[in-house]
Amino acid sequence: MQCPKDKSVELFDGHLPTGPQAKCCPDCGGAWISSAQYLAWQQAKGVNPEAEPQVTVLPSTFSGGTAPALDNRAALCPECQHYLARGRVSLQDIEFFVEYCPNCQGYWCDGGEWAMLQAVDLDLNLQYIFDETWQAQVKALDASQRERKATVEKLGPELAARVFDLADQLQNHPNGDFGVAYMMRRFDT
Repeated sequence: MQCPKDKSVELFDGHLPTGPQAKCCPDCGGAWISSAQYLAWQQAKGVNPEAEPQVTVLPSTFSGGTAPALDNRAALCPECQHYLARGRVSLQDIEFFVEYCPNCQGYWCDGGEWAMLQAVDLDLNLQYIFDETWQAQVKALDASQRERKATVEKLGPELAARVFDLADQLQNHPNGDFGVAYMMRRFDT
């Protein structure tokens, strides 16, 4: 079995760190995880692969690394030679793609991607990356985080924190919409 990113390199049997068995590339550090190996590993971890995808906020201290050099190179499945689908993963300032074979259902992680996936608990549910509902939730969360960052940049951290606190209080108050309307009228002049 050859590396999908470099057909001249033979993959060898290995293990991902605290992960499933995989076929690993000695050159690029990528790994092919067959569907059977991944499902067996998920079951051993007690993961239900049919569970509803849950998006969580990334830790503000996330510093998982950089996108692999070969990440943008298209690839064929090393098992069945079908084109691999690409699923975008955005982790704060880092964006990379995990590949998936829609035919045999295996996954390709470029070098360093597995560690980044582990850092945000996506290693247990790679199927989420290719789920449309989950991708929509990720985009909405990403937009919200960008909006908060812009608010801090425009207002400064102290005033932004007060605005965020007030927004939370108004959102949770039964008459919070009155407070929002009042604020909008104040700035509508």
